[in-house]
Amino acid sequence: MALPWHPIDAPRSLRATLGAQRNGHGDATTRLAAGEFVHATLTPNGAGTLRLRWRCDPAPPDQHGLDVDAWGPGADWLASSVESLVGATDTPVAFPDGHPVVARSLAATRSRRIGASGNLYHHLLPTVLAQRITGGEAARQWARLCREVGDPAPGPPEVVAGMHLPPEPEVLAGRPAWWFHPLGIEQKRARALIEVARHASKLWGWAAAGPAVAAEKLPLLPGVGPWTVGSVLGPALGDPDAVAVGDFHFPHAVAWALAGEPRADDDRMLELLAPYAGQRGRVLTALLTTVGGAPARGPRRRILPVARL
Repeated sequence: MALPWHPIDAPRSLRATLGAQRNGHGDATTRLAAGEFVHATLTPNGAGTLRLRWRCDPAPPDQHGLDVDAWGPGADWLASSVESLVGATDTPVAFPDGHPVVARSLAATRSRRIGASGNLYHHLLPTVLAQRITGGEAARQWARLCREVGDPAPGPPEVVAGMHLPPEPEVLAGRPAWWFHPLGIEQKRARALIEVARHASKLWGWAAAGPAVAAEKLPLLPGVGPWTVGSVLGPALGDPDAVAVGDFHFPHAVAWALAGEPRADDDRMLELLAPYAGQRGRVLTALLTTVGGAPARGPRRRILPVARL
């Protein structure tokens, strides 16, 4: 049974909100610093770069001023997406009858909003890369892939120096799976990237139709499973209920935070998150941000990059 929740007033942190749009500190498509966000991507109208600048973070409601610049054929599309991207319509929530840890975590992260880029293609590529490998290795592969085959970001050199666009769908779709191996991307993930690229034109319609439709359609793409879907519905479509099922760490972290259990599976995680239906993704993110993971157990496993195998 879902617990009742209510919206709360809180300042908004653009840096915390926009962090979900970046894939690692070395992301070749996205830069995020104090007071500035620069994002190069592909839109339905073509390539574009968006720059947002602000003066106060977190900012109270009457100080949410933004300077917006955009360049390239996709500039108008990007400028029109700014309100969704910064979570202007999202509201932090509280569960009066929820677990005390949930209450503290939501209060501690109340300045973070759930934004929506509307860009499934951009989020799917690095998320597919993150399947079955460490986050750091996935971030490095994403940066290398964009620099290898992504075009330079449009915009003034002083703003976009060193930045690249995600690979064009036709570029990825035309590559054989073996081409990705020197980048550290084995055949299974390579084929998933190729499938996402082959169906890229459909993704805009799925995004416009909303999270429910996207959640139904995305698993039709070979190599895109529940973990990938749950990982992209939040940052791409602003779904506060999106939960990535199949993650190695999330069940343990949720069970530790809410039940004091160091180990759990997906069923146990979903059972503990069930009272927060409709906001499970927000609760999960808040717990991961404030509580962290469960105690480590067992030997550390060495990760061998596939490019060396």
